[in-house]
Amino acid sequence: MKISKEEHFKVLIDRIKRLEALNTLSKHECIVQGVLDAIDANELEVHSSLPSVNNLIQYLGYARETFAKAYRDLIAHGVVESKNRKGYFVVSNNTQMKQKVAVLLYAYDTFQDTLVNELRANLPEEVTVDLFFHHNNMETFEDIFNRIQGRYTVYIVAPIENKESELLLRSIPASKLLIIDRLVDLGEDYSYVSQEFEEATYAVFQELYPKIKKYKEVIFYFRENTAEPNEIKDAFLRFLKEYKVKGRIEKQYHVGDLKKGKLYFTIHNPELYQMLKEVLQKDWTLGQDLGILSHNDDVIKEIISGGITTFSTSFARIGSEAARFVLERTLIREVVPTTLVDRNSV
Repeated sequence: MKISKEEHFKVLIDRIKRLEALNTLSKHECIVQGVLDAIDANELEVHSSLPSVNNLIQYLGYARETFAKAYRDLIAHGVVESKNRKGYFVVSNNTQMKQKVAVLLYAYDTFQDTLVNELRANLPEEVTVDLFFHHNNMETFEDIFNRIQGRYTVYIVAPIENKESELLLRSIPASKLLIIDRLVDLGEDYSYVSQEFEEATYAVFQELYPKIKKYKEVIFYFRENTAEPNEIKDAFLRFLKEYKVKGRIEKQYHVGDLKKGKLYFTIHNPELYQMLKEVLQKDWTLGQDLGILSHNDDVIKEIISGGITTFSTSFARIGSEAARFVLERTLIREVVPTTLVDRNSV
């Protein structure tokens, strides 16, 4: 039995209000999801008319742009059509709106590749995943953010740790945003799958101490005011002090810097490969003549030069949990453990 236009409106308004009461969706998302749910429940059929923006303002009191944006999204996905001077109408009962995921990372690297591959492997083929890189540059971050905001169903972001970044991120509804890698806690409604740096790094140095103490000195190549986590530097300095280990921080490695009897620690893969090249040219043996420690494990470090000792979080785990967030939209607040992979280089 067909119901009147007024009854259509009442059913839809009731659905939107029930979604609003959940406090997990933005107002815009409540409107979109309310329409989709009503179609799925056969409360709205193809050719059913929808309330005008003015009607919705009267019934719900949201801002005009909120309703207009919701209808634009429904039109873009082929569910609703706007007929000139006649209003909005349902034109399709296919409510499976295609998921588009924006992934905003620091920079491309092999371990990030592991994360993205795991994300894609755990998502259906029809889900689009687009990659963006901000290179720890706030101007670039803001430019990318402004270009992608409102164009994706889910945002997966490795944030820059500052107030400007946080303000931008808070403009995305919690149900659509997942923070990864660096932990920026935006509040209890927001999800994250991140790593912890200082205590995890300190624990790694403690575990490696029996090997570290055989070296004359530990040299850590670290650049201030870059994407490198300051917490790793803090853990390194604390370890030197508390374990009375001789060590220092240098800004970067230069060819010819390596000396026998010393342990070198670098976060940068290009720097690591240059160091390994020098070791090879001098016919030295890692773990005996000198030591090298690296951060963020990948398959190359597993096989190159007999294996490089690393400590790393599981980027595969971050990727699979990110996929779960995309598919389920459930709250995830997880710090992924850091693991020492002790090979032959220390």
